[in-house]
Amino acid sequence: MEKQAFIGQGLALLTEKLIEAAGLSAIACVPHIGSGDGVAADAAAVEAMRTLFNRMYMDGHIVIGEGERDEAPMLYIGERVGLGGIGVDIAVDPLEGTALCANNKPGAITVLAAAPNGGLLHAPDVYMEKIAVGAGVPTGILDLDAGIVENINRLAKSKGCAVSAIKICLLDRLRHKEMIEAARATGAIIQLISDGDVMASISTVMAQNGNGPDMYYGIGGAPEGVLAAAALKGLGGQMLGRLVLSNSEAERRACDMGCIPGKVYTIEDMVPGDVVFVAAGVTAGDILGGPVTTAGNKCKVPVLMVEHLNGRGDYGFHQILGDSTGAAATHGESGEANYDHDTSHPAQYESPL
Repeated sequence: MEKQAFIGQGLALLTEKLIEAAGLSAIACVPHIGSGDGVAADAAAVEAMRTLFNRMYMDGHIVIGEGERDEAPMLYIGERVGLGGIGVDIAVDPLEGTALCANNKPGAITVLAAAPNGGLLHAPDVYMEKIAVGAGVPTGILDLDAGIVENINRLAKSKGCAVSAIKICLLDRLRHKEMIEAARATGAIIQLISDGDVMASISTVMAQNGNGPDMYYGIGGAPEGVLAAAALKGLGGQMLGRLVLSNSEAERRACDMGCIPGKVYTIEDMVPGDVVFVAAGVTAGDILGGPVTTAGNKCKVPVLMVEHLNGRGDYGFHQILGDSTGAAATHGESGEANYDHDTSHPAQYESPL
């Protein structure tokens, strides 16, 4: 108990810096919004986030990043960041929704999760089958082997409503064609998104005015699955995930990273202990707005922080102020975090220690 509390306290001390890292990385993307150049936008976010990580007093280990060491110049899987200190495993997607940013479409974010060493599933860059639902759904309702129709029916029954009142969110992909057709045949409301399944999973809990989906379903990236699980843990949602390993090489890589082929992972499997999740808006979406330019080339971005520390879940909205030219993150300015309004909420979930 004392050791767990100490680790949670150490992670909590990093939270402000993690909020700044996500926020200033989002600001670094501002010059590239609508530019059509997703590569440049992603590079700006990566450079900013890496620079900020390396100013933090932590022994950071990138366990989910921009690819393998030979595939990515920065924030690759296995990279060490920070000035030394508390051991932290980090999952990052410096720009989730690269095309959304490049084309100025809603929902692009910078996103990260941090946990004590061993606190995040080391998921390879493969696909993952996923189901996510919001708080208040009884455990045992979801089943990856049951199919989308059965999961819709079970969810409707658990909520005491008609299937026609259930909204299901899926990525608009050819691989989901049969799922989408089967779900529509039930009479459920279908919401298709082009990208951004981290926030789609979170919106099962957090979307405003009841406009969010009741369930996120489908096949997306495994790294994004772990990031979503980190947020849902602090928000009291549920999620199941299973790696899609298409060949023997993918299976070997998964095993090398400690994953079990065929295993259905729960949130507790993916994020077994304390965790902090942070996302910042690059282009306005359902939960996070986009950057707002202020006087003197300054820019404010909204940031969502979710944490699960010592058995308690909580979340808050913050604002980060930085240089809208992208200079703030790369030329020594630390940015300014505004915590004076709408920054905390009652615990959404409490679990036994």
